[in-house]
Amino acid sequence: MLALARKINQSIVIGSDIEITLLEIKGDQIKIGINAPKSVPIYRKEIYEQIQDENKKAAQADVDVQSLENLFAGNIK
Repeated sequence: MLALARKINQSIVIGSDIEITLLEIKGDQIKIGINAPKSVPIYRKEIYEQIQDENKKAAQADVDVQSLENLFAGNIK
């Protein structure tokens, strides 16, 4: 892990198109701003981990193939 010291309004750049700026320090919280292309998803880590867990569960779920075939054929019952 790379650790960098920054002051308020100072930034770091990741690659050529992502910039992270330190906006505010208040008590034990730090507010950062992230400037990145819209095509780059940005999540808080705990949310990202929840998404990954849900994706794993969905991939392991039993699939009712007949229901899916009916759905795509327009034969919803």
